[in-house]
Formats: sequence, C-alpha cells, structure tokens
Amino acid sequence: MKTVFVTVGTTSFDELIESITSPETVQALKARGYERLVLQVGRGSLLPAADSCPHIRLQAYRFKDSIAEDIKQADLVISHAGAGSCLEALGAGKSLLVVVNDKLMNNHQLEMARQLHMDSHLLYCTCSTLTQTLRTMDLSVLQPFLPGQPKNFANFLDKALGVQ
Repeated sequence: MKTVFVTVGTTSFDELIESITSPETVQALKARGYERLVLQVGRGSLLPAADSCPHIRLQAYRFKDSIAEDIKQADLVISHAGAGSCLEALGAGKSLLVVVNDKLMNNHQLEMARQLHMDSHLLYCTCSTLTQTLRTMDLSVLQPFLPGQPKNFANFLDKALGVQ
C-alpha cells in the first residue's frame, strides 16, 4: 500500500496538518496512487481522527520514541524543514518533500530547504503551494543524499544558518 508519512518533529505546525488533510490535497495524493497517510503531529492542537479523510487510510499520533519505522515504510516523506527530520528522511533514502513554515520569524528553514533542493536532494514548498506541488512534482529528479557524511551536513547547516 503506497504510503505518505508526514512529520512535524517536536514542533507545532497545524497549518501543515490542515493542508495535508484537506479534500484537495487528499485528492492529489490519491491521484498519485497513495492510499495511506500517516501523520506525526507533534505539539499541535490538531490530531485528526482516522475517519476524517474518507478517501485515504489515515493514522495520526503525536510522538513516538522513533519515527524510523514510519520513514522506512513510507514511499514519500513530507516534513517540516527541521534539520533532524530532513536528515533522517534523506539518510533513509526516501523521497522528501519539505514544507517550509513561512510564518516563522527569521526562518532559516527556507535556506536549508532551498540549498538541499538546489543540490537535487529534496523538493520544497509552503502550505499554500502544497496541493499544486503534489500534483506536479517529479520525484525522479531527486538525487540520493549520501549517508555517512555527518560532517558535510554539519558544515552545510553552519553555512546555511550563517554560523560559519
């Protein structure tokens, strides 16, 4: 069963949960052959019920000790732009669509997403463009993010965040 896993990490990103469970977005997922949607909703106020999206199998939870198994079982990972979530999905070799929270002040997430996109490791969008991105995305253009290079990722983060 073709599965999408959505993660917001430890944050609250209700706008992403609302967007991914909207009828238009669920229809876009169904049109691409996805049948199952697993949501990790973090500290958000939304925890959608299993029957809230009638055309797709939905499972939602707040936190687990590890999301590694959910990532492993997913055909597509949709994530907030947190470095940990991105690195875990990319390290597992999964197709990754990052949804940048454009409501955050001093948003360094956009810089990281943009750079990893320019390097062809992921696709990114905002909540307002999520449905259209899902309709038109071409996952075949993505290149693997080579695992076992945490120093390169740390250097990239330092550069993207202006620490270096």
